[in-house]
Amino acid sequence: MSEPSPGVAAAVEGELRLLDPLVRASTELLVQVLHPDFHEVDTAGRHWDRDTVITSLISGRAPRPGPLTASLMRGVQLADELVHVTFDTEARGKRAHRSSLWRLTAAGWLLYYHQATPFVTGPAADE
Repeated sequence: MSEPSPGVAAAVEGELRLLDPLVRASTELLVQVLHPDFHEVDTAGRHWDRDTVITSLISGRAPRPGPLTASLMRGVQLADELVHVTFDTEARGKRAHRSSLWRLTAAGWLLYYHQATPFVTGPAADE
C-alpha cells in the first residue's frame, strides 16, 4: 500500500489532535486546527460554527464523551487544497460515523467541515 499524500497525512494528524482532551480544552490549540469558516453537524443534528464550538468546549458545556476510540480512519485527497477524512468513533457505548473536510490555507491544513452520524451494530441495527 502506498504512503498517504502529505495533505492526507496532515488531515489525519489534525483529526487525532482534535481527539486529545488537552487540545479540546484550549482555545489557543483549537484555533490552530479549526478553519475560521468551520461548521459542524453533530450526532444530534445540531449545527455549530467555529466560535460556538470553541466556546462550548472551553466552558465545559459541551458533552464530555469520556475516553474516545477512533477506528477505520482514512483520507482521500480530493484536490490540491482539499482532503476528505472518514472514521468511526465510540465513547461510552455510543458510536458515530464521522466525515471531515480539511482545507489547505496559509496557516496549514485546517478543519473546514465535520459531520457525525450515530450508528448501531448488532441485532438492534436490523430493527
